[in-house]
Amino acid sequence: MSRIGKSPIKLASGVTVSVSPANELTVKGPKGELKRNIDRDIKIEVKDGVLTVVRPTDQIRHRALHGLYRALIANMVEGVTEGFKKQLELVGVGYKAAHNGQLLDLSLGYSHNIIVEIPKELKVSTLTEKGANPKIMLEGIDNQLLGQVAAKIRSLRKPEPYKGKGVRYSDEVVRKKAGKSAGK
Repeated sequence: MSRIGKSPIKLASGVTVSVSPANELTVKGPKGELKRNIDRDIKIEVKDGVLTVVRPTDQIRHRALHGLYRALIANMVEGVTEGFKKQLELVGVGYKAAHNGQLLDLSLGYSHNIIVEIPKELKVSTLTEKGANPKIMLEGIDNQLLGQVAAKIRSLRKPEPYKGKGVRYSDEVVRKKAGKSAGK
């Protein structure tokens, strides 16, 4: 039995879970509503505020999907109750970030500014303090969408290994390489 798949998910008060006949799972909570299509073989059972994911057989495919869907559903439940946050940091001289509604304006050392449109499901904010690196905060209930948008922003200027300049997650550690002069 899958260690991840067999562990139950406790539903907080105010969270409702429903499964349609087409196996579409809907999770509603205080922060919003999320939907996801579940594989037809995987069954969802809700009893006394506890959700369990059940697989029909021990086939390799079913074992793989068992843990996957349990983790995805747990993220959905956490998203509609607490939400998710990601923070990015811009390290480099002259790097700037500003937001206007759902548009994020980034100055990353290129000849022109980069404008990124943030999906309406996410909330974006920027923080620029004197003497500190500019920060971009992303918040939302969909963990997958949040991670995808944060990775897209990071890919615009990845941290380089010599000086560490670029866009990085605030908790990311960039390992620096020794330059040419280190061997002398």
